[in-house]
Amino acid sequence: MKSLFNKIKNSLPLLIVLFFGIQMITQGQYKNVWMSAGSLHNWYSEIGSELELAGFAKTQQDGFQWPAIYSYQDMQAARGMWIGAKDFTDEKGEFYPFKVCTVGPRNPQFYAFYPQKMEMTAKFAAPTVYVNGNLSYQKNVDIDKVDNSLLYDRVIENVVNSQLGITVKRRIFEFAQQYNDNYIVYEYTFTNTGNTNADPAIELPNTTLKDVYFWFHYRNSINESVRYVVGNASGWGINTMNDARGDGVKADPANEKFRAQFSWHGYFPGKDVSYDNIGGPIWALNSNAARYNTKSDTVGRLGGTQFMGLVTLYADKSASEKVDDPNQPTTTHYTGSDHPLLVAGANSFNKDRMTQEYALMAFGHRSPRHADAIEPSGDFSKQTKDPNSAVSTQEGNSGGISFNNGYGPYTLKPGESVRIVMAEAANGIGRKLQVDTGIKYKKGQITALDKNKIVMQGKDSLMLTFKRATEAFKAGWKIPQPPLPPTSFEVNSGGDRISLKWAANAGDPNPPTAFRIYRALGNVDSNYTMIYETKSPSERSYDDKTVVRGYNYYYYITAVGASQSGGPGTPAGKLESGRYYTQTYDFANLQRQAGESMSDIRIVPNPFNSRAKTSVRFPGTTDEDKIAFYNIPGQCTIRIYSEMGELIKTIEHTNGSGDEYWYQVTSSNQIIVSGIYIAVFTDKNTGESHIEKFAVIR
Repeated sequence: MKSLFNKIKNSLPLLIVLFFGIQMITQGQYKNVWMSAGSLHNWYSEIGSELELAGFAKTQQDGFQWPAIYSYQDMQAARGMWIGAKDFTDEKGEFYPFKVCTVGPRNPQFYAFYPQKMEMTAKFAAPTVYVNGNLSYQKNVDIDKVDNSLLYDRVIENVVNSQLGITVKRRIFEFAQQYNDNYIVYEYTFTNTGNTNADPAIELPNTTLKDVYFWFHYRNSINESVRYVVGNASGWGINTMNDARGDGVKADPANEKFRAQFSWHGYFPGKDVSYDNIGGPIWALNSNAARYNTKSDTVGRLGGTQFMGLVTLYADKSASEKVDDPNQPTTTHYTGSDHPLLVAGANSFNKDRMTQEYALMAFGHRSPRHADAIEPSGDFSKQTKDPNSAVSTQEGNSGGISFNNGYGPYTLKPGESVRIVMAEAANGIGRKLQVDTGIKYKKGQITALDKNKIVMQGKDSLMLTFKRATEAFKAGWKIPQPPLPPTSFEVNSGGDRISLKWAANAGDPNPPTAFRIYRALGNVDSNYTMIYETKSPSERSYDDKTVVRGYNYYYYITAVGASQSGGPGTPAGKLESGRYYTQTYDFANLQRQAGESMSDIRIVPNPFNSRAKTSVRFPGTTDEDKIAFYNIPGQCTIRIYSEMGELIKTIEHTNGSGDEYWYQVTSSNQIIVSGIYIAVFTDKNTGESHIEKFAVIR
């Protein structure tokens, strides 16, 4: 009994750590912050890396959205950061041949990293955007302070201590300038502070850390909108292809001299689709896929054409030589995402496991590259081989292939530090080309190879982004800047127009020469068209009279600068403020005056046919089932009955306009069936009633 008691007593500290480690995950106590200034949006965790299923949505694909205006563009499945060293002795005198502290890609047995700081700073306060008097805002924007001297639009400061005594300072920043808004920069400073846990008072003074590696893991999955079109496993990244540049494994094209690894939506010979799925063509929607895509997408739109990846911009040669080492990262590796060392359960006290982890961190450059192992010809538009066949089952190839970057080995004396700068980016073909190419492919007007060659053009776009990020870094991030966005933007529905007004930033160092207004029809993620450019920078309002009654509209406004001659990462021309600052996320529409006579009431469309072309129904995924009641009294009750006289819905119309809408849902929240329906309109002021019939065909 005494022996059992001692075992429990001796295990108690570890049990406590395990308990609280689990609690931190299950209760979501780690702070997450979104970076969303540009067209690429991603969330970041104060623990130092973005673990699988630990974000805001708690789904396999969560974050790294591009272009973020469109729904379900998430491409991040998991991230991981490991720090390892040789011959380490902890504060209790315990010796470790290899000591590795891990955060991600999945939950460790308990955490060896301890958050100290997570703070968002913006160059200027977020503009206020109102639609019909209600605040309409981009979600997940949490600014702690404003600093007008920032070179970039927003920056996250993240500080984390580790059991190795290395403090990680991570600066994450982004621009909204239109030529540099699709990459996010990570500037890491790793310092031997001796701080080994959450309490800065516990230190390892005068401890030199030997052969230190900083290792990063990237599990990519492109993208959530086509996950269930290709098959659920694509959400794990099972069809992800990876390639590299600058690893010395083979010669790279002259215009692609980067130190980078990147991913795209490759071919997977699964059973879920009968056609070539490179680029994620959408031909049909099963019940799962229908949650992420619209009926209009089934024309064949290519839903997964993004290329995403990471470029190394700088890595110290050593703690004492503060110059870029072109040989870093020294490890560019790929392995199965379900590799035994990548699954849950990492333990910074397990010496056997840490020995294996360190070997993975120090692996070197894997040859051949993943993409070349799958398609040796180098023409990846011809890929027909399973991406997972590049690694063995022992390497965990059942859930796709991830890539890894390792920087080191470094020696860090007490107080010394190493700085590493990288940029993670996304690019690809545009939405129009996605649609046009997909239609031709589904109709048989082009071959799968033709389609794939267009998809692969996205690689060149990503290389252009790497080039711009590199130029911006070499210029100390001093790139040409657009004017600041308006400080406020108001959109109000009216009877014969939608009225817009805005306020400008009086202290703008780059004052605008004009403002541009963009509009979309139906959905917030529809295609936007510029509908007006001000004749003078002093204009502060615009009435949009070209809208159609019954349709929903979304807007954003940009401040436009004078023509500039170009600069680092930026071609010549006019620069515009970032669109996401003034994007409306709620619709505006025409609201007619109340009807003068009950006999003027109209029901549109009548009949309603769910199989009819969208041109005879209201546009937009949220409005496909919408029925409009026009010219009604400003204060009235609308009761809808079945042909048998059963009351199925009561609508109280109180906004004073002559318009009301119904989405064919009963009071029990059920979609109605085909049939004849009766609408009874009762004026609340006069008591007068009027009856109209309409038909629904579903």
